[in-house]
Amino acid sequence: MRNQLIFSALLSLPMSAMSADTAPAAPTAPSWLTQARQAIDSNQFDRAITVLSQAQDKQSADWHNLMGFSLRKKSPPNLPEAEKHYQAALAKDANHRGALEYYGELLLLKNDLAGAETLLNRLGQACTFGCEEYSDLKKSVLQFKSRK
Repeated sequence: MRNQLIFSALLSLPMSAMSADTAPAAPTAPSWLTQARQAIDSNQFDRAITVLSQAQDKQSADWHNLMGFSLRKKSPPNLPEAEKHYQAALAKDANHRGALEYYGELLLLKNDLAGAETLLNRLGQACTFGCEEYSDLKKSVLQFKSRK
């Protein structure tokens, strides 16, 4: 009976009181990040590089990761500069999943299987329950091995 009374009392509370611990809304992404991702999604890598070059914040791991990705994917690719940006992203955030995946893919382009496998292992630790970045790099490593 007592439990029924407590339950009834809880049901009578206004809904706003029950949602007092709702997490705040996530901050919106900076416009340069949104614009760069849109350009990348459209395979406009030179445009992404331009957007990223004009960004105010060029120090974040995300900025370095996207710049590295764009430099690696543009035609012709600039692998040495892309590698510097992936390294900078990982210096800022050692578990940045995107940088770990993409740097691993760059290392495969350079025929550095051992380096790519090291990054795959790091991704495995960063992705406790698995993640898309780990699956993608693992697939790339397996494809690389099948060609050898």
